Amino acid sequence: MNFLGSIIVGITAGFIASKLTSGSGKGCWINLFLGIVGGVVGSWLLQLLGITWEPGWLSEIGTATIGAVIVLWLWAKIKR
Repeated sequence: MNFLGSIIVGITAGFIASKLTSGSGKGCWINLFLGIVGGVVGSWLLQLLGITWEPGWLSEIGTATIGAVIVLWLWAKIKR
């Protein structure tokens, strides 16, 4: 995937994760950061569990969204 595609996937995944956890978006830069970190966390977790998806945009967005939700959940637990 090219650089622009990665940014679009990151922003989309971060936005979806922030909507799922808090009901509102966090802003473009925070969503991008969440998507990138979520992609790393999600890839690691799914690989650890032995789960594989068909390659493509939807699987990348899904993996990054799962990871971003986990990151947001952990962040909420740490902030308490």
